[in-house]
Amino acid sequence: MGIKYVHTNIIARDWEAVARFYIEVFECKPYGPERDLSGAWIEQMTGVENVKVRGMHLSLPGYEAGPTLEIFSYEPEGEHQERHISKQGFGHLAFHVDNVEEVLKKVLAHGGKQYGEVIIKEYETLGVLTAVYISDPEGNLIEVQNWSR
Repeated sequence: MGIKYVHTNIIARDWEAVARFYIEVFECKPYGPERDLSGAWIEQMTGVENVKVRGMHLSLPGYEAGPTLEIFSYEPEGEHQERHISKQGFGHLAFHVDNVEEVLKKVLAHGGKQYGEVIIKEYETLGVLTAVYISDPEGNLIEVQNWSR
């Protein structure tokens, strides 16, 4: 039996704005057609009556054919739950970048938020980590990091 990781999904109130954030800040690229899903099959799969799902997949930096970041909006919308860095369940996405401070400036300019401080931590065997936690405009958590020797 073969297993292959294919995507991570983000549910957004405004999928186009969230996709634009990942394209402009993290250089993700649209991958495949936009999705506009409805009908009995998606109702059966999601368990949501009269559901309409719209969105797109984005190729992640460093990859061309996956895995992808799938950004969808649902009608009707589900309940919004506040996210926190230490909340149990899926925690965050992580991106390695050349310059953490430059990316942090782009994040803030594109409606994202910073959590905590930018840290620089030297690990004897791994090198130097520069990192900060941020969120996209809808509060999805992201770690921005750089490892250097």
